[in-house]
Amino acid sequence: MSDLRYTAKRAQHTEIPRPKRGEGQWALGYTEPLNKNEQSKKDDSPLNVRDRILHIYSKRGFASIDPADLRGRFRWMGLYTQRAEGFDGGKTATVPEEELDAPFFMMRVRSDGRLLSADTVRALGEIGRDYARDTADVTDRENIQYHWIRVEDVPAIWERLEAGGLSTLEACGDSPRPFLGSPVAGVAADEIIDGTPALDEIARRFLGDPDFANFPRKFKTALTGHPSHDVSPETNDISFVGTVHPEHGPGFDLWVGGGLSTNPMLAQKMGVWIPLDDVADVWEGVASIFRDYGYRRLRSRARLKFLVADWGIAKFREVLEKEYLGRELVTLASPESPVGHRDHIGVHDQKDGRKYVGVAPVAGRVSGTLLIALADLIEKHGLAGARLTPYQKIVLIGADPERVEDVVADLEAIGLSARPSNWRRNTMACTGIEFCKLAIVDTKNRARDLVSELERRHPDLDTPITVNVNGCPNACARTQIADIGLKGQLVMDGDRQVEGFQVHLGGATGLNANFGRKLRAHKVTSAGLDDYVSSLVEAFLAGREEGESFSTWVHRADESLLRGEPLAGARS
Repeated sequence: MSDLRYTAKRAQHTEIPRPKRGEGQWALGYTEPLNKNEQSKKDDSPLNVRDRILHIYSKRGFASIDPADLRGRFRWMGLYTQRAEGFDGGKTATVPEEELDAPFFMMRVRSDGRLLSADTVRALGEIGRDYARDTADVTDRENIQYHWIRVEDVPAIWERLEAGGLSTLEACGDSPRPFLGSPVAGVAADEIIDGTPALDEIARRFLGDPDFANFPRKFKTALTGHPSHDVSPETNDISFVGTVHPEHGPGFDLWVGGGLSTNPMLAQKMGVWIPLDDVADVWEGVASIFRDYGYRRLRSRARLKFLVADWGIAKFREVLEKEYLGRELVTLASPESPVGHRDHIGVHDQKDGRKYVGVAPVAGRVSGTLLIALADLIEKHGLAGARLTPYQKIVLIGADPERVEDVVADLEAIGLSARPSNWRRNTMACTGIEFCKLAIVDTKNRARDLVSELERRHPDLDTPITVNVNGCPNACARTQIADIGLKGQLVMDGDRQVEGFQVHLGGATGLNANFGRKLRAHKVTSAGLDDYVSSLVEAFLAGREEGESFSTWVHRADESLLRGEPLAGARS
């Protein structure tokens, strides 16, 4: 792909804001790579690495892999090197990256909101069992994520995935990352519009296309036609959100520029109405703006959110309409944001008279063996299949109302609860130091233990309190928008460094979307986490007003309570 195709042709219609210094924006003529990542992509399209995996690396083994492929282009095939064992959090980002490489891979399998049949779920389970030491996690991007993958086994894994209609293509890298689709698309009784055809069309037209395989950084897509906004649209680069025009009927609003990490920003709402058939064209326009005008000089400023923040939503819309779509979008006030759960846990009505059932693994951790058991359950009860959710959950579609209680009981028997505690339901965790080279602390195991302890101390919690546990500042578990967000770091416990967390309190999405409150110089050790969270819960239960949410209480509570000073008579 020639960079020159994106230069010197846009400004004929629209005045484009120019930064004070060159930011590597192709459309403004800055086409020479300004960092090693951009140079690597210019040296060879990352999409080409697939053939090298199939025909060279899988036959010659880990030691044969070119470093530029290993720590760069492999990501376009959904593969990250796994963290070597024996390196504590103090070594993260302080030792050469090659020292942290284990000769194994984390592999992400994208589902893109698709309904997974029993056969596909079984294939996912067998891959985990046979090739990944029985690992499998449900991630908050609707992926199945494996660990301990050997490069020698990748071709066989791809063959099994492709037979089930799945792929790892562009599951990582500076690419169209896995799409978030509503887990109840096409079936929910209260759905506004089914966006499945639009997601399918985006995937068909743009996944694997070299013209959309070299963004400045990752590009995250979400689409939902459900009124609960069940895909975290506030935190994605591009989101399509169901809305209804009084004359034209159901369609989608467009939100752009969301993202978390070290510079969190909520998506800006464009306030438009887009018909289903036009969604893929609008996605192409927004993705093209990011490709052409996105900042490529500093990786830390290479997300779309920085461009949207600099331009403003009005200018972004003008460029989209005039330079990429060639037409104006229909203006419509953005839909109201909802309050309440978005995860679809429990038993709910479908519009066809059947039921769907949402279940909660603990912090997304499942296994190959569990997925095989889930496939057997889907077959046994004649279910249509399963979808993964953006909250590390699983939704089963198409249960017979007369058999739904049997489905719930069988799910409980294999460790998937449709009626979980509020703690199990509302706790998420990223991969953490167990496998991730960026992490500083343990997350999955710590989250599981925290859930167990909070269920013991507060078994009858009557209001949801979300707890998101992240192993580093990158916010893969959406730390800043949880009631209790925990960002992993090393903290001092007396005269020694130990695993701990910076705390974000009172974050939220939906109607009261905001980022959590950080307390100055406040850190919690991992060992002290159970007591700290329990003290917060005690203070909230004692001091809340009728109907008040945890997030609302946090923003008016005395700081001493938020620092975890226990109340007199608190339970233990």
